[in-house]
Amino acid sequence: MVLSLFIITGTSACGSVGTDQSSKKTTPRTHKTPKTKPETTDDGSSGSATEKQENEPTPNPVAPAPTPAPMEGTPSNQVAVTLVSVTDGDTIKVNQNGRIVTVRYLLFDSSEEHKPNTCVELFSKEAAERNEALLRSGNITLEFEEKNKVDKYGRELAYVFVNGQSVEGTLLKEGYGRVAYIYYPPYKYLSSFQADEAVAKSQNLRIWSVPGFVTSNGFNTGMCVNNSTSSATPPPPTTSNGSGATEYFANCTELRKKYPDGVPKGHPAYQAKMDRDQDGYACEKY
Repeated sequence: MVLSLFIITGTSACGSVGTDQSSKKTTPRTHKTPKTKPETTDDGSSGSATEKQENEPTPNPVAPAPTPAPMEGTPSNQVAVTLVSVTDGDTIKVNQNGRIVTVRYLLFDSSEEHKPNTCVELFSKEAAERNEALLRSGNITLEFEEKNKVDKYGRELAYVFVNGQSVEGTLLKEGYGRVAYIYYPPYKYLSSFQADEAVAKSQNLRIWSVPGFVTSNGFNTGMCVNNSTSSATPPPPTTSNGSGATEYFANCTELRKKYPDGVPKGHPAYQAKMDRDQDGYACEKY
């Protein structure tokens, strides 16, 4: 009786131990990869820095500003420029392909406004004002002569056009200047300019309205603008020889260029102030 109980109890104890050991399953431990927080770019969008850098396009290099194309309709033998300033009736400064250049008008001469040691000559201010008005009315182009490109002062010599119209031709026709400095003919526009000048002379316009102001050597430097007004100061009265003709010279030096021995009283160029000894003969040589 005691033996049977031992057997039953022992069997139960062994079965219990075997069952616990075999029922325990060992599950391998796995390591979870931590989630990485997407990086935020400066503009607030997500994505890794590497990914963002790879996806961004490479900026194109900035090309330099192109040189302005010639104005439509500009003749092939002319150069387009822009006005910088007007010096006087026959000289200007322009921007030519990025360079500031002084330009002296070819075959044209106006009276002087800024010449050192001289007065403001007749019609010089009016010529400068008219010149500027023409230049600011449209597109400016220059045309050159092969033999006359630069003068002794380093200024470019050129024909000047506004919207295809000659500035020199307009100023000549309106009496603001004269044809001058014909050094190396032939010139392309010389005959045309001479015709324009003839129009002003026939109508006694501006520089041609004052007898003796325009001479074969240029303008009479003794004829000055009145400092208090912009109007021209008329020449002093001169004695005529009965024909009504008069000539005016500022001094004996100027008169002797034309009349080396002086002039007698009654001559169109005679002035009492030049007859210092009052002998009836002006600017005679002693």
